[in-house]
Amino acid sequence: MDSFESIVRTIFESKGYWVKTSFKVDLTKEEKRKIGRPSSPRWELDVVAYKGGIKEILVIECKSYLDSPGVKADGLKNGKYKERYKLFNEKTLREVVFNRLLVQLTESESCSEETTVKLCLASGKVASKADREELSEYFNTKGWNFYSDEWIKDELLKLSESGYENEVATVTTKILTRKNG
Repeated sequence: MDSFESIVRTIFESKGYWVKTSFKVDLTKEEKRKIGRPSSPRWELDVVAYKGGIKEILVIECKSYLDSPGVKADGLKNGKYKERYKLFNEKTLREVVFNRLLVQLTESESCSEETTVKLCLASGKVASKADREELSEYFNTKGWNFYSDEWIKDELLKLSESGYENEVATVTTKILTRKNG
């Protein structure tokens, strides 16, 4: 599991979601042909977070980009980096994968058929304030969730104020925010 995915997992677990990282979606041969990837292995989702009380599944794609310029709005929106943002740029792929995800989870009785699936992006670094604002607006128009670097930082700070949890993200944040006496 990726370290950034682990941080995202910890945040969503603290919000009452059941979370699985590196979740494999078992596409059928017909579905693989439909998405133009007939020899593709199982599709892997970075983070799948489920909250039964509201019947919601969040599919969270994680892009840390900590040692790079960060996520840029034009790179995601205009398909400039289509390979990095497949689920965001390929509607058929997204529909097929999300449909199979829901079928897979309902067949295993992990959730009900009434559950909704929502696409999300968690970013450890965004290129600029303008990109952050543009991405937020774009995601709102699409009905997706955008968890920016600032949001993640705020959520980690909240974790540092919570009770003890034996999670790397929580312990690290507590150490970094501790006031020396």
